[in-house]
Amino acid sequence: MSIPHTVIVGGSSGVGLATARTLLYADHDVTIAGRSRERLDAASRELGGRARAIVLDAADPASAKSAFAALGAFDHLVLALGSAKGVGPFASVDLAEVRRGFEEKVFAHFATAQAALPFLAEDGSMTFVAAVTAHAAMPAGIGAANAAVAALAPILAAELKPLRVNGVSPGVIDTPWWDVLADEVKESAFADYAAMAPVGRIGRADDIAETIAFLIANSFMTGAVIVCDGGLRLGPGVGQ
Repeated sequence: MSIPHTVIVGGSSGVGLATARTLLYADHDVTIAGRSRERLDAASRELGGRARAIVLDAADPASAKSAFAALGAFDHLVLALGSAKGVGPFASVDLAEVRRGFEEKVFAHFATAQAALPFLAEDGSMTFVAAVTAHAAMPAGIGAANAAVAALAPILAAELKPLRVNGVSPGVIDTPWWDVLADEVKESAFADYAAMAPVGRIGRADDIAETIAFLIANSFMTGAVIVCDGGLRLGPGVGQ
């Protein structure tokens, strides 16, 4: 039985890096991809040198096509690309920021998936990472971008069959995405979100990595978007 090869775009930190670690433990051949060679090298060292690392700018279709052509055939694709643009109340959020959010999240996912498709095994899988903002009353700009990413899973599952296409929508996860906030502000926000979530805590990157690994491994899963948020979207005060 051949060893499955999984490519994780956005694999140098956060959910992507945790997914690389989880899949390495599951005996996958893993390639992590991202824009920064320095961050990729640091991630590769953290993974004990067990994962290959390639530079790929998901915002540049030519870069993605070139990177996949150099890499060659593989089995599974994980798109763990984030954006913090488009956060804020609908009445006042800057439309230019919302547009940048779509460019960094929606267009980057779309273009990178397109570029990867000729090299992806027909019986393999593609997993998009959206966010709980796609499913709850949360900021409209970033929520619309994540909803667009989540919508790709069922559409492409039908169009690209037998390739399996799924998505994961994480809740509030302790990753570098939140590092734009001062430590005390972040701690306060995490405490508030933990209080809203039925599980009583915020998420860890490993929580999402395990969900992605499940979608890759289960050959009966396609067209699904799993919301892995500790029940945050159910809690009182979300979006208020």
